[in-house]
Amino acid sequence: MADSLEAGLSAVLETATTEFEDVEAERLHRKQRLAAGLRTMGRLRLAEGVAGHVTVRDPEFPDRFWVNPFGHNFKLMKVSDLICVNHEGEVVIGERPVNAAAFAIHSELHKARPDIVAAAHSHSMYGRTFSSLGVPLKMISQDDTQFYNDVALCDAGSGAVVVDTGVSRQMAAALGNRKALIHQNHGLITSGGSVDAAVWWFVALERCCQSQLLAMSSGVAPIEIPEQLCVEGFEAQGHDLAGWFQFQPLWDELVAREPEFLN
Repeated sequence: MADSLEAGLSAVLETATTEFEDVEAERLHRKQRLAAGLRTMGRLRLAEGVAGHVTVRDPEFPDRFWVNPFGHNFKLMKVSDLICVNHEGEVVIGERPVNAAAFAIHSELHKARPDIVAAAHSHSMYGRTFSSLGVPLKMISQDDTQFYNDVALCDAGSGAVVVDTGVSRQMAAALGNRKALIHQNHGLITSGGSVDAAVWWFVALERCCQSQLLAMSSGVAPIEIPEQLCVEGFEAQGHDLAGWFQFQPLWDELVAREPEFLN
């Protein structure tokens, strides 16, 4: 099964690897995926109030990233709403303010991990609830294995609004080379080589947290998947291309139903 899935993903690699005419075309592409990712998280009720942010690194200036402006509804996000922020916290493109926590968290992640193109965070219900337990994600379903040995835990500044870059540096250090982080008493942060992957990992990790919470509430200890099957599951569905691919049906739905987000 793993071999057939890998073969299927290889078949879409050419589609995932887009060739751009120039940096402006690549920048527009990233901003379109960012607007789509934000709308997707809003539609899935993963955003609440003004909390939450998704970023994508600018393709020309690696010390800048595009992000949703502070206080703008995820479900109404358009490409033209996005702002560009540098690693000093200055809005260099756009008129609206940046969320201070968005700058603190994402600037340190992007600095520490040049391979990270995009990162996602919001105060989702199950992610923030799970983060209060201080326990790792257990491999209790096939879906969990996409995160096998790939989710870090961090308790630095737990429960505080993260506007201190000293705390966010510790979060970035805890993330290491993994793709996801559970921040104590705060919630989930995911990353990827594309907005598509980063947002999909967030959606998937939120559901995995929900699943584990439900299993724990039953009063019966869930049976964990054997290590070798976890390894095989991660190899089949835990890599960046798999995350990108999982997002495509969500992209297609948005383009069909809400094409105005591209404006």
